[in-house]
Amino acid sequence: MRTKAMISKIHQTANIESSHIGENLQLSHFSVILAHAKIGNNVTIGSHCLIENDVNIGNQVTIRGGVQIWDRIDIEDNVFIDANVSFATEHSLKNKTGSEHICRTTIQEGVSIGANATISPNITIGKNAIISANTVVIRSVPPNAIVEGNPAKIIGYVDTKNNKTIYHEKSYLQTIGKIETTVTGVTFHTFRSVPDMRGELSVGEFEKEIPFKPLRYFLVFNVPTTETRGEHAHRKCHQFLIAVKGTVHVVADDGKNREEFVLERNNQGLYLPPMTWGIQYHYSSDAVLLVFASEYYDGSDYIRDYSEFMKLISK
Repeated sequence: MRTKAMISKIHQTANIESSHIGENLQLSHFSVILAHAKIGNNVTIGSHCLIENDVNIGNQVTIRGGVQIWDRIDIEDNVFIDANVSFATEHSLKNKTGSEHICRTTIQEGVSIGANATISPNITIGKNAIISANTVVIRSVPPNAIVEGNPAKIIGYVDTKNNKTIYHEKSYLQTIGKIETTVTGVTFHTFRSVPDMRGELSVGEFEKEIPFKPLRYFLVFNVPTTETRGEHAHRKCHQFLIAVKGTVHVVADDGKNREEFVLERNNQGLYLPPMTWGIQYHYSSDAVLLVFASEYYDGSDYIRDYSEFMKLISK
C-alpha cells in the first residue's frame, strides 16, 4: 500500500499501475506509469508522459512533458530530460550468426538532455554528458561530452578549463620551456624554433625537455572533424603530443581537474603522464598529430572505460 509520504502531488488524471515507486513522486496530468516500471525517489514527471514496463528510473530525475520512455531504457540518478525528447524503440540487434540479442539504452548519472532531442536505441549516454536541444544522437556519447547537431557531434567537455589564450599569449610563445597545468603531471611545452630563409627548424630533446625516452611513435591524420579519438588512459605509458600540421584540441583529465589545450604550432607539445585520461577532437581537415610513447604497444596498458579510470584514480 502506498502512503502519502511515498507518493505526493499526483494529478487526478494520471495513472500509476506500478507498485515499484519511490518517495516523493510528482506526476503531472495525463501521464501513465505501467505495472513493472521502477521509479526511484524524488522523481518529477511532466504531463502526457508514458513510462513503459521494462524501464528503470533512478533518484532525483526530472522528465518534462511529452516524453515517452519505452521498454529497455535505464535512467540513472540526477538525470534531466527536457520536454518532447524522443527515444527510439528498436532494441534488438543481429549478431554474426544471425540470431538476435536484446540491447538496452542507458542514460548515465548526471546527464542533461535538451528539449526535442532524439536518442537512438541501444546506446549509452555517458555520465554528466550534455545533449543540446534538437540534437539527434545516433551513437553512444562519452562521459562529460557536450554534443549538438544532426547527427550529434562533440563541441566540448563539461567542467573543462579552456586555456588557449593563456598558452598562446605572445609572452609564452617567446618563452622556451614548459608550463605547469592544473591537471596532475600534465605540462605544456614550447620548443626552440629557428627561422631561416631556407625554412624553419624546431627541435626538442628527450629526457631533457621531453621527460622520457620514446620506444614508439605514431601519426594520426585524415580524421574527420566530427570524430573523437583517444578517450583512454594508460597505466604506465607516457605520451607526448605535437600537431606537426593543422590544429587538434586535446582534453587532459586527472579525475579531479580537466583542461582543454589547442595544439596548433609545430614547436609546441603536450606531455601526458600515465593515469591521465586523454581525448583528442576538433581535428582540422589538414591535421597531423605526432605522438611519442614511452612503451611498446600493449593492449593491457589501456584503460578505455572512464568509470574504471575513476575507480583506479580513487584508490
